[in-house]
Amino acid sequence: MKLHNPGAAFFAPDGTTAAEAVARTTHLGIGAHQDDLEIMAYHGISACFGSSSSWFGGITCTNGAGSARSGPYADWNDDRMRAQRRLEQEKAAMVGEYGFVAQLDHESSAVKSPGNNALHQDLVQLVRAACPSLLYTHNPADKHETHVGVFVAVIEALRAIPEEERPGQVLGCEAWRDLDWLPDDEKVALDMGGHENLAAALTGLFDTQIAGGKRYDLAAQGRRRAHATFFQSHAVDQAVQLSFAMDLTPLIRDVSRDIIEFTESRIDRFRREVRSRLEERLGVRRKESG
Repeated sequence: MKLHNPGAAFFAPDGTTAAEAVARTTHLGIGAHQDDLEIMAYHGISACFGSSSSWFGGITCTNGAGSARSGPYADWNDDRMRAQRRLEQEKAAMVGEYGFVAQLDHESSAVKSPGNNALHQDLVQLVRAACPSLLYTHNPADKHETHVGVFVAVIEALRAIPEEERPGQVLGCEAWRDLDWLPDDEKVALDMGGHENLAAALTGLFDTQIAGGKRYDLAAQGRRRAHATFFQSHAVDQAVQLSFAMDLTPLIRDVSRDIIEFTESRIDRFRREVRSRLEERLGVRRKESG
């Protein structure tokens, strides 16, 4: 396997060879930045933790050099930040008992650039070698441009590999935009409550972000707890922490399906649902007042 960037790094916490570590993957997360996996794909990390038959593999696409920084990291240059963020991601892989983590070292600007095929080519190689049953990545309605760039690269990579080698399910997860607006029958509700101490430990490892001015650790947990309570109004909580995902599998089952139309159809359903509920309530009120 030859990855595009010479600075790309591979790490298997248990010392397994790269080929063996990738081949045993059952759950694969593909995120834009260091700590994206721990926030959006914790469902897969938790499912594989302590298992001898299920293995979580992680791919981080960008190098982290352009991270916002303050506090103790305010004066760090891009090279120093890049090295530290890579180390933090490897620490997370060790604590979470990942099968492997690959850090592809792409510039964020390149990932956001249409027509740049370098990331696409890297992902084709890795996904074909891993052949996971379940794949987690960013969702197409995310507000972060780099996340959307990774989403597009993932879908295009999956469409480029033979159908029999594609994952059984592909989920677009929450990161820089919640998915609570999806109609309930479109939501894939992921129970994120397993090993709560592990979840906290993993997000807490990214000190460059936390002490650097972004409390992603508290924000991720708060969102999951809020989803668990506000998911259903007429039932008691069924989980301690929930995260929502968009099922992207139809985009790799039918490679001719338009990505923009697929996404807009979900937004249009939300719009229609809100409008219908308002029209129904307003209609009742008008009858009562007449």
